Amino acid sequence: MGEPAKGMVEEIRSILLKLGEDPKRDGLVETPLRVDDALRFLTSGYRMNPDELLNQALFNVAYDEMVIVREIEVFSLCE
Repeated sequence: MGEPAKGMVEEIRSILLKLGEDPKRDGLVETPLRVDDALRFLTSGYRMNPDELLNQALFNVAYDEMVIVREIEVFSLCE
């Protein structure tokens, strides 16, 4: 997704330690990098230009029927 931020990786290691985990144990060694990558992916929309992304795909039409769109990835960080 991009170059990991050293400070963020260290913070994630710190969180693991505060949870009582050992970030050096097998299975957790790469976890800070995975979390960094996941957060960058999940928040990547904030760095996108909506006009470029939509490519003028908004249309003003009078329509009173349901429209179904399938297979759209949706992620949320809401509580």
